[in-house]
Amino acid sequence: MSIEDYWRRDDQHGGEALRPAVIGQLRYVMGVIRDAVDPNYRRSLHGIAAELARLAGWTYFDARQYSAAQGYFTESLRFAREIDDRTFIANVLACLSLQATYQDKPQDAITLARAAQDNARSAGGTPRLLAMLSVREAFGHASAHDREAAHRAITEAHRHFGCIADGDGDPAWVRYFDHTKLTVDTGIVLGRLNEAGAAEPLIAEGLKAEPMANLRGRAFHTFWLARTQLQRREVELACATAGEALALTAAIESPRVVAHLHEFCRLLRPYRSSASAAELSDRITGMAE
Repeated sequence: MSIEDYWRRDDQHGGEALRPAVIGQLRYVMGVIRDAVDPNYRRSLHGIAAELARLAGWTYFDARQYSAAQGYFTESLRFAREIDDRTFIANVLACLSLQATYQDKPQDAITLARAAQDNARSAGGTPRLLAMLSVREAFGHASAHDREAAHRAITEAHRHFGCIADGDGDPAWVRYFDHTKLTVDTGIVLGRLNEAGAAEPLIAEGLKAEPMANLRGRAFHTFWLARTQLQRREVELACATAGEALALTAAIESPRVVAHLHEFCRLLRPYRSSASAAELSDRITGMAE
């Protein structure tokens, strides 16, 4: 199975079931590296190992096992630095930035995103890559409740995205960042800033265009749509939307998504007098966090 296939399956169902195979392949490649002599072959192997280590780190991140994720992301950085692949270094730093956002370390998230941008620019990173990295910085600013900086980073992301052209030579691992993803992520940043009126239509638009097969992404984005609807006090609609996200979790393995649903349950506490809110809360509470 190719690494792209692993990522596709991760998008569809989460990475829990994939992790043993990914780690097994990583260990195999590391063994081959030790015996490889040809420099071009070694460079290729380091690139493969860097991507496998990043994928292993991502599966642990999605499982909310942040220490294990950090270890594999660090390993991925080591392999990428061995071959001075600065665009891939930027990619791994972007993963670490997102993890820092989830760990409520917004300043670390911002610093890591900016370091990623520096690496990408020094290597002639493509507009698509720079747009993705600007969004990761925006997540950090939104988590820090810095409205002005978050909007500035989002504006920069859209500026970079507008410069995308055929023949840019995007790395395969950043091609997922299309207009739909930019739209959804913009909505999430605005939702984190409590700008629900602007966030809700963007997330809804992105969900309409998102591939139906990407179950984890759809569950994650459906949660964010429900969260913005609740911010607007559309309680019945928000509960119905969150119920859709809850239904999707039956087909995926993503503790990160489950944790978001428990977060939604906590946000519902002021509305427990609503029958739909009480019923949904009971369903979510029955899930293991």
